[in-house]
Amino acid sequence: MKWTNWFSRENRDMHGLRDGIRDETRALLSHLPTRRDDVPPSPIPAKEVTRTAVRLKKQIEAVIPCELEVEKVSKPHSPIITDKVIATSKAAGGPEVVYCLLIVKKWFRRQAQLELWDAEMHDVRAAACEVIAKQIIEREEDEEYLMQEVLLKRYSILVDNEATIPANAIERAVDLHALDVISSSGYQKCIAYLWKGWIIQDDEDPSRFVQYGEKTNDNYWVHFDPDRMRVPVYQNGVQVAFSLIFLALYTGAINTINPTGDIDPVEGLLYIFTLGFVCDELSKLWKVGRYYIGFWNIFNATLYALLTVSFVLRMVALGHPFGTDDRRKFNELSYNFLAFSAPMFWMRLLLYLDSFRFFGAMLVVLKVMMKESLIFFALLLIILIGFLQAFIGMDQVDNNLTATNFILSAMANSIMQSPDFSGFENYAPPFGLILYYIYTFVVMVVLLNILIALYNSAYEDITEKAIDEYMAIFAQKTMQFVRAPDENVFIAPFNLIELLCLVLPFEWWLPKKHYEKLNDYVMGAIYSPVLLVTAFLEQREARHVKFNRGRSEADDDTIEEWEQLGEEEGGDERVCGKEWLERCESTKPNVEVEGAVVEIRQLRGEMEELRKLILGLKEDRANGGDSTKDSGFLGESMNE
Repeated sequence: MKWTNWFSRENRDMHGLRDGIRDETRALLSHLPTRRDDVPPSPIPAKEVTRTAVRLKKQIEAVIPCELEVEKVSKPHSPIITDKVIATSKAAGGPEVVYCLLIVKKWFRRQAQLELWDAEMHDVRAAACEVIAKQIIEREEDEEYLMQEVLLKRYSILVDNEATIPANAIERAVDLHALDVISSSGYQKCIAYLWKGWIIQDDEDPSRFVQYGEKTNDNYWVHFDPDRMRVPVYQNGVQVAFSLIFLALYTGAINTINPTGDIDPVEGLLYIFTLGFVCDELSKLWKVGRYYIGFWNIFNATLYALLTVSFVLRMVALGHPFGTDDRRKFNELSYNFLAFSAPMFWMRLLLYLDSFRFFGAMLVVLKVMMKESLIFFALLLIILIGFLQAFIGMDQVDNNLTATNFILSAMANSIMQSPDFSGFENYAPPFGLILYYIYTFVVMVVLLNILIALYNSAYEDITEKAIDEYMAIFAQKTMQFVRAPDENVFIAPFNLIELLCLVLPFEWWLPKKHYEKLNDYVMGAIYSPVLLVTAFLEQREARHVKFNRGRSEADDDTIEEWEQLGEEEGGDERVCGKEWLERCESTKPNVEVEGAVVEIRQLRGEMEELRKLILGLKEDRANGGDSTKDSGFLGESMNE
């Protein structure tokens, strides 16, 4: 497996660990160890990009010179982020402006950590960067330019007079968890195109993204291409399918116990799948390094470790003669480890179901809750150590420890809200019982309520912006596949076929051109059932795209129920009538400006007219005009 090297995060050692705003699944985004010589240079010199970023930073500091409420910046039709401010930001540079705004956001976040006395002001400035970037994206009408130049083209900046590894705005927004940018319409359309494989990496220059050339080709066999397995939606589908098969194999293995200790075909397949998943995790860890380690990696590693222990114990059992107690003991122990891992098998499905909105939003909530739990467990650990030392000290007064197990069990029961006070009545009276009352009060009343409050706060914060969080996790999932793809996609457990049948016997001596053809043949064979389905789906999509282009509409456009009559009669004007549209336009409220401001502006206009009339009257009097006539004219004007 050869991983492309130009997609790692720029300057990870300086900034990757210090931003403090990446979630634990950031490890799924590849931080591949990259040699700078292998990376195509930025299309715009890094110095110019850095200059643009500095210009934008100075502008944001001028726009927000003091501490403000974030709502004043982020709300629609903000009085601070005005059209003039957005126009000025756009004029700071070329297509790299959105990327630079995200860089400036990172700078302000870093500045907020260093200057705690101005942290809130810097956080507002960081939010302003997102709002401006979102407005620039949504106001860009040229879809091709937006995707190719603004969002997908990679740029570098200067750090210590050295150009960083190029990255694009899509990647940077995911890295910084920039929800406002991610939730913009242009960004989501770009993610949708990447997800469906309508935008792919150029074979000759993988640092560049191009439109899929066969998007309008309705020939079925054209789409029967093993290279299309690089498409994120197909990879995700295959991973979900293998995950379900893995679960089915486990269910079959755990429900068909073999008292003799032999391994049946179902259990054998289960361990083969496990070997494939383990090799896949080790391969990515070796290529990516410690940045790959995250919550789901540790979770999967724990599951695979339990299955590995179960397999080893089964081998040990088979090493003993049939019918012996040792064989039976190790066989039962192997099944116990296998049964113990059942909850983790089902929870593992969540890793692949986050592309669905419900599961995606819930995973974000769980992720934040787990982070908030760290505060609780840090406090709990300190308190546990203190009280444990006190109880142990009381127990060894007679220089003999006899109640260690009892103490540990009683302390654990209190955490689980099931304290046992009767056991402490005769334990170093009265100190033991009093201390246990204090410990139970601190843990059950104070700490657990703090944990509940933290969970409640985290749930409210996420559910308020659940849609944006879902779009962020979906963008992150898409970038898993796009950011660092294999040249040849062998999804576990098919990676065992690649390792044993291709890499070891052929890769080290076969010419690259012939080795790539061999890979294509093998991938075509093993993925042929999937390609039969994907080719049909792409053929249907190609017809839909051709139909939309014939209507001069976007490739992904759909005709909804309320649009069907307009399509038949030739537009909204014929359906609703010109007079009705004009009436709607004339009676619509001004939602961009508050009603009080509109009234004040209208009053100011009337006062300006009155001022002009008075000045005209003075001029007429000064010129010897008829004052009576002028007074009558002024009176009529005042009456009006």
